Amino acid sequence: MRRPARGGTPGSHDRWLVSYADFITLLFAFFVVLYASAEMDKKKISELSAAIQGAFQQLGAFSKSPTGSEPYPGGRLSPPLTNSLPGPNPSPGGAVDAYALQRELEEVLGSELRQDEVEMRVTPEGLVLSLREVGFFNSGRAEVLPTALPKLGRIAKVLNTHGFEIRVEGHTDDVPIHNQEFQSNWELSTARATRVVALLVETYDLDPLKIAAAGYGPYRPVASNDTPQGRRMNRRVDLVITSRAALRPSQATAPVEQPVG
Repeated sequence: MRRPARGGTPGSHDRWLVSYADFITLLFAFFVVLYASAEMDKKKISELSAAIQGAFQQLGAFSKSPTGSEPYPGGRLSPPLTNSLPGPNPSPGGAVDAYALQRELEEVLGSELRQDEVEMRVTPEGLVLSLREVGFFNSGRAEVLPTALPKLGRIAKVLNTHGFEIRVEGHTDDVPIHNQEFQSNWELSTARATRVVALLVETYDLDPLKIAAAGYGPYRPVASNDTPQGRRMNRRVDLVITSRAALRPSQATAPVEQPVG
């Protein structure tokens, strides 16, 4: 009878299968983690791409939507409705459903949009409604044109039904101004914003606690000042329609905000 080798155990040559199975299990778990990380990276890349696209749209860099769809009248992009901001049924002081509000304003501003007197765009903060100088002001003056009052009244009627927070921002191009009334573009932009606020509150009954004015002069352009068309786009008063959370309390109570250089 043949004796087993000293120190040996029958069947010991199969123990490597246990280690191999452990290795395969760990390798499988490793690839599962890699796959999950890759899926998260895709989501982050998509979010980053959407944010960059929105920033370029605000600067007027695109004349068509990425899908090739036709822009709205006045060169505005057709918005992806799936990216609308929270709040399908806005309540006073609540979040802005920016695209729903945009469609509502489009119904009362059709001719102004077609004539490029008004432009709208959606930002992470809310809806921005731009009143361009060509339809609302004389060059170098702050008084709202009499012909623009019905337009402003239609805008106010829509906004008054919701009670949103509104920041009215005056903007100019970079051409220096110096006349009997204004010594700088900052003064002109602030005066225009203040006149619009006064009309919205005193004539159209918007809540003065939910509206503020700011003047930025030429320092927040939406287009290049190197062309006449770009300068026309930059001469504007923006109504930034936001949620209560997006507007700081100091902005809600201060009558005028002017940046300091």
